[in-house]
Amino acid sequence: MNRSRIALLLALVVFTASGYSVHADVRADEKSRVQFSGVLGGVVNLFGGKAAREGVTTAVAVRGDRKASTNDSTGEIVDLNEEKIYRLDMRRKTYKVTTFAELRQQMEEARRKAEEQAQKDQSKEKEPERDPNAKEMEIDFDVRNTGGKKSMNGFDTRQVIMTITVREKGKTVEESGGLVLASDMWMAPAVAAMKEISDFDRRYAQKLAGPMVAGASPEEMATMMAAYPMMKDALAKMSTEGAKLDGTPIMTTMTFEMVKSAEQAAQEAKQGEEEKGTVGGLLGGLARRAQRRGANDNKQRTPFMTSTHEVLKVTTTVAPADVTVPLGFKEDR
Repeated sequence: MNRSRIALLLALVVFTASGYSVHADVRADEKSRVQFSGVLGGVVNLFGGKAAREGVTTAVAVRGDRKASTNDSTGEIVDLNEEKIYRLDMRRKTYKVTTFAELRQQMEEARRKAEEQAQKDQSKEKEPERDPNAKEMEIDFDVRNTGGKKSMNGFDTRQVIMTITVREKGKTVEESGGLVLASDMWMAPAVAAMKEISDFDRRYAQKLAGPMVAGASPEEMATMMAAYPMMKDALAKMSTEGAKLDGTPIMTTMTFEMVKSAEQAAQEAKQGEEEKGTVGGLLGGLARRAQRRGANDNKQRTPFMTSTHEVLKVTTTVAPADVTVPLGFKEDR
């Protein structure tokens, strides 16, 4: 599979728990940063500029059926009533309009292309074909209150760690391989206004009838889910369980790990022994060591992305201009 493409898409992923609230206005200044493991991390840091090194600060405003998300270079306004999305280029002062119907078509096309690419990559890698009905997957959920406490951005917070594990039924994740998604959250007492943002995202997802996480476009989510089928179940479980937590996450650090099965790990270890002493083996070993640098010592686990999402400030004053296309912007047709 095209791992670089999928990893870059995953960079946008930030967990937001769903929740019910009466619709009201809210504005939140949020900061997101993504770190990649191994060689890819070095490439992103080199070419991704300041945003890759320090993160991106975004102003998110919700007013009625409109939500605007803007930073220094880009912006997006979603109108649930009009069923339109306005994508802004803050530097060129232009915008493009996409309807929900057009977006659904793009999502389906992205999903189809991702599935085709995944099938091609599997064929090239000569992986054995697997009967989709041969394995039944299970999801384990664990939440732990660590007892940790600290003041953050004006909020008194406590630490909660949520872990979602997707594995084959009847086996441990180390035996069968799978996916581990961990969310390390610093929770403040419930901030009622913040529920407006997650509630809007939930209504948006229902309109599109597709998966949604804050910060990721529907097209990107469709591509990601096709490439990592287990991700959909893991995120759905995390969203469901996260909604049950008491409080509002002020800082959330999510870590995604792919886990090799015991058989895969043994095969790779054997291959590594056979390659020792060759030039190719030396280069391969250097690449593997670079990829594991700073990662879990468990060779079965490969952390491929860590994202951090932080709420810097929350207010309940939103002007109509905060959720409309700025004056002077021209439509780019």
